[in-house]
Amino acid sequence: MGKLREQMRGDLELRGLSVETQKIYLYHVTNFSRYFSRSPYHLGKREIKEYLLYLLREKNVSSSTVNLCYSALKFLYIRTLRREGVMAKIPRLRSTKKLPVVLERQEVGSLFSVTENLKHRAILMLIYSSGLRLREASHLKVTDIDSKRMVLRIREGKGRKDRYTLLSTAALEILREYWRYYRPQEWLFEGRPSDKPLSVRSIQRVFKKARSLAGITKPATVHTLRHSFATHLLEQGTDLHRIQLLLGHRSLKTTAIYLHVSRKELIRIVSPLDFTPKNS
Repeated sequence: MGKLREQMRGDLELRGLSVETQKIYLYHVTNFSRYFSRSPYHLGKREIKEYLLYLLREKNVSSSTVNLCYSALKFLYIRTLRREGVMAKIPRLRSTKKLPVVLERQEVGSLFSVTENLKHRAILMLIYSSGLRLREASHLKVTDIDSKRMVLRIREGKGRKDRYTLLSTAALEILREYWRYYRPQEWLFEGRPSDKPLSVRSIQRVFKKARSLAGITKPATVHTLRHSFATHLLEQGTDLHRIQLLLGHRSLKTTAIYLHVSRKELIRIVSPLDFTPKNS
């Protein structure tokens, strides 16, 4: 599907979708084509249903992965192939609503304390202190640090939107120490070669190692630091709308999920069991 792949890639670019989204969509469409050993041009509604059920039943992938594949195929057939009827009456899988994993403040502190490498510690501290997404952290540039205004500029975050978020005093201190030692030129956290940003996989490995050394058993990922940032701000009394802006959420409903994991209100409620008379 070489020619069709390039046509779809062009349509994705014209729609202004991020490079990561383009790769994901093309990946799913390519796998769909390989599954049937035919070009998607010759496939239709029956094959799409069969493939989505295959992912769900046999591959046992998550509902979010199935829906990503659904979105990729929908884009292909509606935008590129102009066959709107193909996706009609094929339902999108209802996603499960899972609450995010959140670390306690002492757990966050332990991650930093066990991370001896200065560059790695600076990365983890900045992600937590500013509520960054993984790609946002890896693609920061030196010029994105505004120490006078104590803000961090995020260029082309999710949805290709720019925003400003917090730059904490503690994060600025370690960034200055890091800069004196490493002297990054363009990218704040340089990869190999140095004219490329540090890869997201590298940051994931850094976090995984720190989580292990800190003895944290929760199923935490790098993104957990962002969840913890938002939850801790909420518990400090920060307005939900302000947190929405800092995180770059399009809808307040997305940010409101942290109301369910915050202990701010729960700790004020006493369980009726604690008022139940004990038998002597």
